[in-house]
Amino acid sequence: MESNQGSVLAAAPYSADNRSRTEPLAQQIAATLQGSILRGDIRPGSRLPSQRVMVDQYQASRASVREAITLLQASGLVETQHGGGSFCLNLLAPFFDKVGEERPGSHQSLPVQVLEMREVLEGEAAYYCALRASADELDLLRLEYLRMSARNRETNTLRQAKADLTFHMQIAANCHNLLLVSISQILYSRYFNAIYDVLSQAFKKRGRYPEQIGAQHQQIYQAIIARDPDAARKAAREHITYTRGLLLS
Repeated sequence: MESNQGSVLAAAPYSADNRSRTEPLAQQIAATLQGSILRGDIRPGSRLPSQRVMVDQYQASRASVREAITLLQASGLVETQHGGGSFCLNLLAPFFDKVGEERPGSHQSLPVQVLEMREVLEGEAAYYCALRASADELDLLRLEYLRMSARNRETNTLRQAKADLTFHMQIAANCHNLLLVSISQILYSRYFNAIYDVLSQAFKKRGRYPEQIGAQHQQIYQAIIARDPDAARKAAREHITYTRGLLLS
C-alpha cells in the first residue's frame, strides 16, 4: 500500500475550544490523530479509540468521526476491519515485503545482519524508553520482565526466545518513537526465526540458557526503571553485542 501522508493536515493538539472556523472538523480530528501516530503515541498495530469514544472526546458527530478515519485510511495510516475497529498501520512494513527469511541450512548472514541492526535499534529504544515511558508503561515493563525471568528458568528455548523478544519489544513500544517502534516490530515479527536460532544454538552448545543474558536483561531493566538513559543504552548494546558473539563463536 502506498502512503500519502501529506493529504492529512499537520497535527496540532485538539481542543473543542480552539476549533478553526474554516477547517472542517473531520480534518481537525484527522490531523490530531495523525499527530499522535507520527509521534509514536499511537503505536503500529494499536487500535484507535472507538467511534463512540471519539464522538465524546472531540464533541463531534459520528459522521465527522467517520470522515476523519476515512482521511487517515486514504493517507495509509490506518486500516479498518469490518466490525473490529480501526488499527494503526506499520508504515515501514511495505518496504520489507521483498525481504524474506533465509532457507534452513543457508549461510548465517541474515541472523548476523539482524543482530547488527538490533544493536543499533535496541540501544536507542532503551535510551528513549528510560526518558519517555510513562509510569503505567514502566509498570507493564516490570510485569514483562518478571514473566521473562520466570521463563528463563525453563528448558524450552522457544518459549524463552519468545519471552526474550517480548521484553525487548515492550521496551521499543514505550520509547515513543514511531520509526524505532516500526522497525523493531518488523525485525521481531519477520525475522524471529533468525533470532531464535541464536538462542537455540547457544542452548545446544552449553546445555542451558546463557546465564549472562539474564544478568544483561536485569541491567537493561534496572537502568530503565531508574530513568538512566545512558546506562540503559549501554546495557542494551552490550547485550546484543554479546548475543552476536554467541552466533559467531
